[in-house]
Amino acid sequence: MNDRSKSRSAARLAAVQALYQIEMEGTPLPTLLHEFHQHRLGATIEDVTYARAEETFFDDIVTGVDKRRAEIDGLITARLSSGWNLDRLDRPMRQILRAGTYELLARADIGTGTVISEYVDVAHAFYDRREAGFVNGLLDGVAKDVRK
Repeated sequence: MNDRSKSRSAARLAAVQALYQIEMEGTPLPTLLHEFHQHRLGATIEDVTYARAEETFFDDIVTGVDKRRAEIDGLITARLSSGWNLDRLDRPMRQILRAGTYELLARADIGTGTVISEYVDVAHAFYDRREAGFVNGLLDGVAKDVRK
């Protein structure tokens, strides 16, 4: 994996964490972006050094999801099983799906397979195999809806 791929992977994971923080704490977007730029992206926290993330890519995902949340949530909800809604998913899963859906929707410069694979990897940071498979299937369905 080259440096750009590593920095984008780190940006995706950080974006999911930032979106989670927005949902949990209601942190204003400018404050949150500043906090991540200054204290989290590429930082060492509790003896763990995080990979340097591509800041502009991180910012695009976080701000893009924030601006297009209703549209993104509608795309995700359309792919959930009957009787399920977004609120039934736990918060980290919602953020993974939102970030992945945003990339599929707004980042045509990134291949569908790359987006799905990257968010399956992000899911592995939080969940077991079953949930990663769910991310794969749902984002594949969203891709069929938005990338014709």
